[in-house]
Amino acid sequence: MYFFISMTIRIISIREFRENMTGLLREAQAKDIHFVIMRHAVPVARVAPFSKKEMALEELTREIAEARAQAKRGEVFTQKEIEKMMGL
Repeated sequence: MYFFISMTIRIISIREFRENMTGLLREAQAKDIHFVIMRHAVPVARVAPFSKKEMALEELTREIAEARAQAKRGEVFTQKEIEKMMGL
C-alpha cells in the first residue's frame, strides 16, 4: 500500500522570499506548499507549514515543560485538594 502526500514544492530565491515573506507564509499554510529557498543556486532553507498534529505536539510539549516547572516550584495539589475542586 502506498500513501501519497499532496504537497507542492516551489523553489524560490532568497530575494523573493524576503520581499514576499508574509504572503508566501500564508500561501504555504493555505495550500500546503513547501518552499525551498535558494541563494546563488544553492538551497539554503526550507519553509513548510506545520500540520495540525505537529502544532498539537508543540503545544503539548510546552504544557509538559510548564507542568514540570510548576512541580519544581512546589506548585502541586494533593489528591484530596483535586477531589474537592472537582466536587467529589
